[in-house]
Amino acid sequence: MTMPVNALSSALQQMQSMAAQAAGNNDPLAGAQAAGQSGAATAGSFASALKASLDKISGDQTKAIGESKAFELGASNVSLNDVMVDMQKANVGFQFGLQVRNKLVSAYNDIMQMQV
Repeated sequence: MTMPVNALSSALQQMQSMAAQAAGNNDPLAGAQAAGQSGAATAGSFASALKASLDKISGDQTKAIGESKAFELGASNVSLNDVMVDMQKANVGFQFGLQVRNKLVSAYNDIMQMQV
């Protein structure tokens, strides 16, 4: 029964690190300001952050699919609860990415409709 506790503590640790990143503790703009650059966000930093997020979502989905296939084939080192947790992580990540995309498209449309 120690396996679920480890999985839960790992998930809790990941959620805490994501909360710290969302709070701005690992803000890439703060590092740019500390290096003496202007406070304005550069296109490269936004694009790289977006690409990193999409790569993580893709990696989570690939990992979840791989684990589910291994479980279906009867691998002894893959448990059902690990497969289900990874599938849910991938789903939540995908839904988050989808919502971010929707907000970006909405903001783009709002900007394009502004009169100059």
